[in-house]
Amino acid sequence: MGRFCSIIIRTCNEERWIGPCLSGVFGQTYRDFEVIIVDNESTDRTIEKARQFPIAKVVTCTDFLPGKALNLGIRESKGEYIVCLSGHCISVNEVWLANLVKNLDNPSVAAVYGRQEPMAFSSDADKRDLLLVFGLDRRVQSKDSFFHNANSILRRELWEKVPFDEKVTNIEDRVWAKEMLKLGYTIVYEPEASVFHHHGIHHNGNPERCANIVRIVESLRENEKTRTLYAHDLNVVAIIPERGPGMMLGGKPALTYTIEFARASTHLKHIYVSTDDEALADIAKGLGAEAPFIRPESLSKDYVGLEAVYKYSLDKIEESGVYPDLVVTLEPTFPFRPKGLIDDMIRRVVSDGLDTVIAAQPESRSLWHENEDGTVERLDSGYAPRKYKERAFVGLKGLCCVTRAEIMRQGRLLGDKVGIFEVDNPYSSIEVREADDFRLAEHIMKIWHK
Repeated sequence: MGRFCSIIIRTCNEERWIGPCLSGVFGQTYRDFEVIIVDNESTDRTIEKARQFPIAKVVTCTDFLPGKALNLGIRESKGEYIVCLSGHCISVNEVWLANLVKNLDNPSVAAVYGRQEPMAFSSDADKRDLLLVFGLDRRVQSKDSFFHNANSILRRELWEKVPFDEKVTNIEDRVWAKEMLKLGYTIVYEPEASVFHHHGIHHNGNPERCANIVRIVESLRENEKTRTLYAHDLNVVAIIPERGPGMMLGGKPALTYTIEFARASTHLKHIYVSTDDEALADIAKGLGAEAPFIRPESLSKDYVGLEAVYKYSLDKIEESGVYPDLVVTLEPTFPFRPKGLIDDMIRRVVSDGLDTVIAAQPESRSLWHENEDGTVERLDSGYAPRKYKERAFVGLKGLCCVTRAEIMRQGRLLGDKVGIFEVDNPYSSIEVREADDFRLAEHIMKIWHK
C-alpha cells in the first residue's frame, strides 16, 4: 500500500459526468484512497448518482468559492495526500492516480498537476486551449506558478500551513502554488496523469482561428487523443408507454415487438413499461420488461402529452433508486424498427455530446405550413432538383428517441442540442393506429418478423 490519498471532487449539477468520473476513480490500480464529494447545492441527480459508488462522504458547500469548497472537503478528509478533481473530469486510464502519487516521492515537490485532454465534442476553442497548455513533456516548475486543481495532488502537511484562499473567485490553485514556490518547493506537471475534460481553461476566441490552431496542433502530435463518453459508462434505460387494454398485432400484443426489440440492445440496463393497466403490466413482465408502477388514469387522457407520462415515469424510476443518465423512449405503435437502431442512437448521443437524438426520415417533397387564417406558406426552397434542396426530415419520436435524464426531468423530451438519426427504411415510418394501418402492418409483418 502507498500513501493514503483523499480525493476531493467538487460538483455542481454534474449528473451527466459524475458516473464516468467516479467509474474512472474506482477503476484505478492505486487503491489506497477515499473519495469525498463537495457539492455546491446541486439541483439535479449528481449526489444520488455519486452514492451509487463507495464514496466516503458528501459535504455541502453554500456560497461557493473554489478555495472554500476544497478546504471544506480537505477538513473532512484523512489522507496524507490530497487529490483535487473536478466532477466533470474523467481519468484517461487506470494509472492516472499512481502517476500523480509517484511524483511526491521527491520531498522537494509540493504538488503535481496532470494533463487535461479534450473530449471529441469539445469546441475548437477548448481543444486549442487544452492542447497548447497541457503538453506532452513533464516539467518541474521552480518559478512558474501555473497549477490547476481540476486534476492535481498536494501534500496535506503543506495545505495545513497554507490552506487555499477562500476569498478569490478563481485561480485559487495558482495563488497557493505561488506560496509554495516562495517556500522553496517545486510544482510538477505530469502529462502521464491525464484526464479528459470537456471544456477548456479559457472560454473565448475567434472560432475560425481556433479551428485552424486545433488542426495544426493535432497534426503535429502523433497519437493525439480526444475522448468521447462510451455507452457502457452510462446507465441507460428505456421507457415504453402503453395505455390499456393495448392492441393486438400478428396474433400478439403489439407491445411484444417493442420489448423484444429493446431486449436486443446491448446498452440498455433496464426496460420499463409505463402503463395504466395491470394486465398489460403482467404481459410486460412476462416478456422480460419491468413494470414496477401503474401510472394514474389521468395521464392516459387524449389531451395529455407523452412528455408528462415520461416525466412521471422517470420520477417513479428514480424513487426506486435507479438514476438513469440516458432515457430511450419507444412507442409500441411503431413495430418496424431497423436492427441496431437503439444502440446506434445511444452511441450518437454520447459521441457527439448531444442532449437528444431523435429518429427521423428524410423528406425531399414540398413542405407547407397552414396559418391561422387558412392560408399556407411554403417551408422548403421550392421546386429545385432534389439534390440541390436543403435537407429536411420528418421526426419519428415514437420510433426511437434518446434523451438526457435531466431533460426529461424538466418535463421535456427534446433538449437544446438535438441531433437527427436518419432512418431511410420506408417500413420503419409506418405507425399502427387505424384499421388501415393494421391491415398494412399485418401484411408487412409476415416478411419483417420472420
